[in-house]
Amino acid sequence: MSSTNLCRCPWLDTSKEDYVAYHDDEWGIPVYDDQTLFEFITLESAQAGLSWYTILKKRDGYRRAFLDFDVEKVAQMNEHDVERLMLDEGIVRNRLKIAATINNAKRFIDIQQKFGSFSNYQWQFVGGKPLVNELDKLSDYPAITEASTAFAKDLKKRGFKFLGPTTVYAHMQACGMVNDHSNDCFRKAEIIEKNSV
Repeated sequence: MSSTNLCRCPWLDTSKEDYVAYHDDEWGIPVYDDQTLFEFITLESAQAGLSWYTILKKRDGYRRAFLDFDVEKVAQMNEHDVERLMLDEGIVRNRLKIAATINNAKRFIDIQQKFGSFSNYQWQFVGGKPLVNELDKLSDYPAITEASTAFAKDLKKRGFKFLGPTTVYAHMQACGMVNDHSNDCFRKAEIIEKNSV
């Protein structure tokens, strides 16, 4: 079966090749690497109020603007960097979101120091392994869950910004804390099988 004929999640616009590649190659695969998790957290917080595809198109811009998502370097950024990034067309030029990314980098490091890694901290909210949801149609997808609410509340308590329960749930989906591929999507079983060994 060619990749164009494969069944995929109902939310995916299959006319956009880059979106299909993201769905097939990244979305829902469990991530335990802190640098990748910082990238995902940064992109999700930038997405608040916008479409995910808008952010996906600017991903390379974010990578350049935020130093390949090197959390230590981003945490050192200052007001001068915020002003510079406000002129950067490669990202969403929202002062609060840019400042939030720098703030979140500092908070991310706080968590790394306390828990050994951000991954250790994050995965505790799903008991250390992906939750697999039974989803048949678009209306089955939740916007928030008990776990995303608890995760977001804890992040807020620790000083993170632009990471409410809905944004955090999108992050959980993206980095595989939940497998929200639809039941008929070819990636669902592949990801389960790959991560059961």
